[in-house]
Amino acid sequence: MKRKSEVTSARAASAASKVLRDPRSSKAARTAAASALTQRPNRTKK
Repeated sequence: MKRKSEVTSARAASAASKVLRDPRSSKAARTAAASALTQRPNRTKK
């Protein structure tokens, strides 16, 4: 299975997280933010 090469930067992921936490954000903004976060690598537990 081929891996995706797209990865969202940490700065973009942080901005996307803020959009998702804001209850006033539009549905389109929330959809775009969620899409950006799905391209972020999973965090590893220490």
